[in-house]
Amino acid sequence: MTAVIRLPLPARAQGRSLRVPRSGPRLALLGTGTVGSAFVERCERLRAQGVEVPAFAWLSNTRALREAGGRPSEALAQLDAAAPVRRDTWAPWVESEGLRPGDVVVDATASDSVAGWHSEWLARGIHVVTANKLGNGGELVRAQAIAEAQEEGGARYGDSATVGAGLPLLRSIRELMAGGDRICSVSGVLSGSLAWLFDRHDGSRPFSALVREARDLGYAEPDPRTDLSGEDVRRKLLILARAAGLALEAGQVQVDSLLTDALASAEAGEVDALLPSLDAPLHDRLMKAGAGGARLRFVGGFDGEGARVGLDALPASHPLCAGGGTDNIVAIGSCRYAQQPLVVRGPGAGADVTAAALLDDVLAIVHR
Repeated sequence: MTAVIRLPLPARAQGRSLRVPRSGPRLALLGTGTVGSAFVERCERLRAQGVEVPAFAWLSNTRALREAGGRPSEALAQLDAAAPVRRDTWAPWVESEGLRPGDVVVDATASDSVAGWHSEWLARGIHVVTANKLGNGGELVRAQAIAEAQEEGGARYGDSATVGAGLPLLRSIRELMAGGDRICSVSGVLSGSLAWLFDRHDGSRPFSALVREARDLGYAEPDPRTDLSGEDVRRKLLILARAAGLALEAGQVQVDSLLTDALASAEAGEVDALLPSLDAPLHDRLMKAGAGGARLRFVGGFDGEGARVGLDALPASHPLCAGGGTDNIVAIGSCRYAQQPLVVRGPGAGADVTAAALLDDVLAIVHR
């Protein structure tokens, strides 16, 4: 493994006042897929229950942008019905609508170009709440720019939805660090979709059939290769490592992909037909693990020796085998938790829990 160099990232801004408009903060949502739609629905439901939720200024996707006008559900329906268009960037949508200091941009996309704007908004005093892993889980220079922009603009960055769908993973690591602890290792099942797949992969059904079912249930992306390649877990591991003060580059994480070469290089339209190429090799690994009383779990972790993502055969008694369904399970080792790691476990996939994590971050920011 490649050795990890410990270089603390710039500290978050603390206690800096913001120029909040008299009308109060507004929400701007980018991305109206399953997570974005669930976010709008949750905001409206809590608002109806009397919870003070900021009003939507506008919602957008790659097809169009609509002002909310006090009726975000209607704007959402209009966006879903908008005709598809070819567009390479979201930037014109964002900059045309006059975001103001104190507003909150909610990034429910998986767009690299949108993640590239996070530091720009923060530097201008605009809060960012995100489920997009390509901010702190992308290139190290981008993650460092996000940390520096928070100091420059005094805005806050809510990223709890990027790992564990809002489980208190990032918060636990950051609070331990703030209390003077030092994170020595993190190891866990970080993908809800892969957790679900290997929880059900018992040899009774082809692995490819399980992948299709996970996709239909919304646990996996339409193109499941982001999960199967290990890239999604690598991004989450980078986010956790950087929160722990490790200036970890993406290339320093060893990734053992599940994909065959043909599946990895295939066009998007060819993926479904090639999924059965995974069945035989994963069945063999399942049989070998079972013969030794072990279970297959897709694990990401880092320690003083390096960082790795891949499929492991673990003893059935191992803490990372305790979960079921889409559960994420993460063991955090630190100076405080040297003898026994701190273990966080809970559902790590699904639009509803991810949307709830986004709104939790929004409310924590605006009610601070």
